[in-house]
Amino acid sequence: MENLSVPFDRRVWQESKALRDAGWDVHVICPQGTKQDREPYAEIDGVKIHRYPLKAATGGPRGYLFEYSAAVWHTFRLARKIGPVDVVHACNPPDLLFLVARWLKRGGAKFIFDQHDLVPELYLSRFNRGEDFLYRAVCRLEKSTYATADVVISTNESYRQVALKRGGMDPDKVFVVRSAPAVERFHEVPEEEELRKGKPHLLCYLGVMGPQDGVDYALRALAKIRDELGRTDWHAVFMGGGDTFDQMVALSRTLGLDDLVEFTGRVSDADLLRYLSAADVCLAPDPLNPLNDVSTMNKIMEYMAMSKPIVSFDLVEARVSADEAAVYAAANDESEFAKLVVKLLDDPAERKRMGQLGRERVAGPLSWENSRRALLSAYAAALA
Repeated sequence: MENLSVPFDRRVWQESKALRDAGWDVHVICPQGTKQDREPYAEIDGVKIHRYPLKAATGGPRGYLFEYSAAVWHTFRLARKIGPVDVVHACNPPDLLFLVARWLKRGGAKFIFDQHDLVPELYLSRFNRGEDFLYRAVCRLEKSTYATADVVISTNESYRQVALKRGGMDPDKVFVVRSAPAVERFHEVPEEEELRKGKPHLLCYLGVMGPQDGVDYALRALAKIRDELGRTDWHAVFMGGGDTFDQMVALSRTLGLDDLVEFTGRVSDADLLRYLSAADVCLAPDPLNPLNDVSTMNKIMEYMAMSKPIVSFDLVEARVSADEAAVYAAANDESEFAKLVVKLLDDPAERKRMGQLGRERVAGPLSWENSRRALLSAYAAALA
């Protein structure tokens, strides 16, 4: 994988441990992280992790070309070091790791493509450049990845349909393995009033901060809660980092939210539980765009695991995940988003009902146990 380090990427870490438990010898090749995940090699819980140095892209598409070229070279280098494998399991973005898979397939390996993102839609949503030369190039890379894959793992049914229709995959070779939190990791801890900074209510955002993640929509909605709805009885915490972290901090200052909004950066598991346990409402401000509408948001699943009510924009897969555990503002309507936050703040009984429904969903039909079984079925299909 290229997008995150392991075990920080929860989906890949859960998959790795599930395969380990099923008797596989699991190696992970990924970039180095920024804190405790910087070691070039580590063995954690029986999973062997090989990490390479990688500088994040800057300067638009050209920066990604340099980042991805370095990632593919390092992945080749480490794959050669590991030696022959039975299955190569590659996650995107980028849709370039099929190059490594092709080389490993020459030694008899099977290739499972774990499609975390629809890269053509990601390109359109992130860069807003239209269907230009680079868009056509990423479409060709996606097509090559599908053509190389023996089996495709999709994160939801929307992605599965893309694999069938755009990728031309055999339906028997495409499996839905939803990203689902391990519910035992998420549990409420005693509330700490000081996290609210003297306010009656706490709002929380958890996740990556990139151009398509909507933190700017959330900040503008919070400004409307203050300016248009006259409410300052809340404190908001934004947990996570990403390409636009500094820009979002600057936007918060521009909107005059310094006394109401706090940015923590990436947090430990313990701090995540502290903040989410104290939260009254959780924010999922991902705007409607070609990618977000059909993507499963990890933040929504984790809010549900913590029994928290959610305010989201009205996206297809957000409704599939949260159902009645969330309320939905019209796409990209910051004023309606603000009103729904206030409505939930004023209705503690509804917040409790929604939180209970969410927890039941991630512990039942959307549980990781169901995803684990689908993952092992995908491996059986690849080997067959």
